[in-house]
Amino acid sequence: MTVDFNGIGPGQVNTRKTAEQKPAAQPAAQQPAPERAKAAAARADSVSLSDQAKELKKMEEKLAQYPEIDDQRVEQIRAALADGSYKVDAEKLAQKMLEMDKSIFG
Repeated sequence: MTVDFNGIGPGQVNTRKTAEQKPAAQPAAQQPAPERAKAAAARADSVSLSDQAKELKKMEEKLAQYPEIDDQRVEQIRAALADGSYKVDAEKLAQKMLEMDKSIFG
């Protein structure tokens, strides 16, 4: 079975080249100055984010501003449970359970 991650196919990862396949490497001191500059530029790391990734980052930052738990809602439910006024809509609960099952198992 072959798995293709981001266009990397078999034979492109963790392959060893023989001495004949490798280009003859010159020590950096023996390379001409323009060649050394090109080699240094080629080694420079850079990252470029897509527009979609930038938008996702903005959404993540907005979501981080909201609390994970709505304390007011928790208190409302806690009070309703305590005084017996909290009612469960069995049909709505069953529908949500079916939707969750369908989303998980298809």
